Amino acid sequence: MPEVNVEINGRKYRMACEDGQEPHLIGLADRFNRSIDNLKNAFGEIGDNRLTVMAGIAALDELEEAEKRIDALQKEVAELTHTAQHIAQDAQELESRFAKKLSETARKVEAIATAIDETGQTPA
Repeated sequence: MPEVNVEINGRKYRMACEDGQEPHLIGLADRFNRSIDNLKNAFGEIGDNRLTVMAGIAALDELEEAEKRIDALQKEVAELTHTAQHIAQDAQELESRFAKKLSETARKVEAIATAIDETGQTPA
C-alpha cells in the first residue's frame, strides 16, 4: 500500500492510501491545510488541536450542506422525471387521437372522391 507525506499545520504526517490515490490524498491534505491556515488568520494561534477540530467541523459542515443540496436536486430530478412521463403520456394520447381523426378524415375524403367519380362517369 503506497504512503504519502502530507503537511498539516506545519507538521508532517505519513499516510497510507490505495494505489493511484496519492495525488488525491495530497490534494485533500492541501485543502485541509488551507482551511486551517484560514482559521489561523481569522482567530490567531488558538492551539493545534482546536484549529484541527474547527477545520474538521467546518469540512463536515460543508459536506452536510452539499448532501442537502444533492438531496434537493434528487427530489427535483424525480419531480421533473414524473412530469416528463406525464407529458410523454399526454403527447402519446394526443398523437393517437390525431391519428384517429386523420384516418376518419381520409375515409371521408375517399368517400367524397368515390362519390365524385361515380357522378362524373358518363353512361355508355
